[in-house]
Amino acid sequence: MKAIFGGAGVPLARVLREHRSALLPLAAVLAINVGVLVGVVFPLSQRAASAETRAAVAQRNEAAGDAAFKQAEAFREGKTRATADLETFYRKVLPSDTTAARRITHLKPQQRAREHRVQYERGATEEEAIDDSSLERQTVTMTLSGSWDDIRAFIYGLETSTDFVVIDNVVIQEGTGGNATLSLDLDLSTYYRSDRTTAKARPRGR
Repeated sequence: MKAIFGGAGVPLARVLREHRSALLPLAAVLAINVGVLVGVVFPLSQRAASAETRAAVAQRNEAAGDAAFKQAEAFREGKTRATADLETFYRKVLPSDTTAARRITHLKPQQRAREHRVQYERGATEEEAIDDSSLERQTVTMTLSGSWDDIRAFIYGLETSTDFVVIDNVVIQEGTGGNATLSLDLDLSTYYRSDRTTAKARPRGR
């Protein structure tokens, strides 16, 4: 180290020895600052960073929880609506019992056949339980006869009926005797709620 005034060099040890009284407080202050930095500031910054990380994770978890809750609420509401719609379908659309089912698969088709000048010949009914369901299925097979125009109008009347009846099969053949009369084999079915649990079909002839 060079002297402040003059060109001669001064040993560092001499400077430290001569200015020890001034350097020692500075060294102490520096040591204290380093201690505060290492012991206080750095841990606080680490804890702050850790707290920010935890806050971010908690925020993401909260957002995920809100999304899961909303999804569960939507699923519950959708299930409730579906259950209500299904109950309405059972109560207002399907026939209430086997008697009501036979009314729309036997009585009304025969009435409609007479309206369209179609002759009812014969029919048979079969009822069966649906596995894992409270519903039963009623199937009707009937044979009718009439002209092409009358049979077509009769089938159209069945298709546009408000009753829950399904046309499963239609077979039209030429009638006997060489006239214009056609033979119609028709399969109809419907469903209704029942407390019966037997799955065995019960055929009934008419």
